[in-house]
Amino acid sequence: MLRLKDRWVWDSWVADDGDDYHLFYLQAPRALGDAGLRHANATVGHARSRDLVDWEVLPDALGPTPDAWDDVAIWTGSVVRGDDGRWRMFYTAINSGGHGLRDQRIGLAESDDLTTWRKVGTGPVLPVDPRWYKTLSGDPTASETWRDPFVFRDPGGDGWHMLVCARAVGAAPNDDGVLAHARSHDLRTWELGPPVCAPGAGFGQLEVAQARLVGGHPVLVFTCHPQEMTAERRRTSGDFCTWSVAGTDPLGPWDITKAQPFTAEPALFAAPLVQRRDGSWALVGFRNTEPEGVLAFDIIDPVPVDVRADGTLV
Repeated sequence: MLRLKDRWVWDSWVADDGDDYHLFYLQAPRALGDAGLRHANATVGHARSRDLVDWEVLPDALGPTPDAWDDVAIWTGSVVRGDDGRWRMFYTAINSGGHGLRDQRIGLAESDDLTTWRKVGTGPVLPVDPRWYKTLSGDPTASETWRDPFVFRDPGGDGWHMLVCARAVGAAPNDDGVLAHARSHDLRTWELGPPVCAPGAGFGQLEVAQARLVGGHPVLVFTCHPQEMTAERRRTSGDFCTWSVAGTDPLGPWDITKAQPFTAEPALFAAPLVQRRDGSWALVGFRNTEPEGVLAFDIIDPVPVDVRADGTLV
């Protein structure tokens, strides 16, 4: 378990260097008192472990840059290693020039050792396209959901792919969650396309999504707050936070209407699916008990999982 006495810890993502697992996580001072304030005070912490249980806390990885496009807070992302051996972190950023927490953008940082990070460029790497995705200009009352970039190699070796938590144009609230899709050949220049799934599955957001091959079978894992689901989805599926769905290709399309809840840990949230050294898989995340008034905010021990043919995590 990773619990910090002076900081709340919540969303996380993992990079595996072959020897250690590197956990990058959102953190904010517990001294804020009100946990709701953490989102505007989030930075990225860093810890490493050999077993996903005992963690050594390292220097912080990333924070906002004053007077820049990412000057308020840094939110969830992912880390990959390029063909040149350099690590890239794609992260979500909030800026004071936007509309509070609703104006979300995606940035890039690079590292040679997973410890010292340097930001790349002077602005976001992937803007929102209103042809497919909701924007603040199109609906000022909505959140311009554009976050949690998950980057992975093309299965056929043709560059890279990015999935982004987004909302579909024309869909109803709490039913408009989709995953935007972009492609790149160099991890710097990205071409955005239509989503890899359709809205209408009863989810308002597909947060911290990840596409993995487990036992040779594609599976998509994502998170959604129960209060951001439709009443019908909650009635038929229950109040769970982590969901999964099977597919035929890591690139989709994904049929989110078939998503199944991870019932063993109903409150497990933003949990990376990580492969352990013996080849087995585990979820590493935190329990979102804030709605019950319990401010735990720590990374629990890994939860061993397997994936059934229908994509259900058990």
